[in-house]
Amino acid sequence: MARFNAAGLSMQADHPLVIAGRTVHLDGFDPHRKVGFEYITTEAGDREEITEEVVLELESRMGRGDLYVLLVDEREVSSAATLERAADHFLRVASARLGFELAESFGESGK
Repeated sequence: MARFNAAGLSMQADHPLVIAGRTVHLDGFDPHRKVGFEYITTEAGDREEITEEVVLELESRMGRGDLYVLLVDEREVSSAATLERAADHFLRVASARLGFELAESFGESGK
């Protein structure tokens, strides 16, 4: 969540969001900017909550520009550095598409 806060977002932890007719709880979400993330882990039960239907609706809503949610599977991340690079890229794309500016210090936090 630190990367998102460093970008100037106001993240809310465990944020409920209705997707595909069910309530999912995102690890972090800024409801004003409509940007968030979910780190999918088996331990937290995320694989039961983030179903294929949820992913399809998220993709559809992101395609329309309604919101942007970074989904990261623990099984696909090799290191903290990889995760930070993915988050930084995602934040740059989301800010460009949604038309908000990243905090001036954001670029410095990734160095």
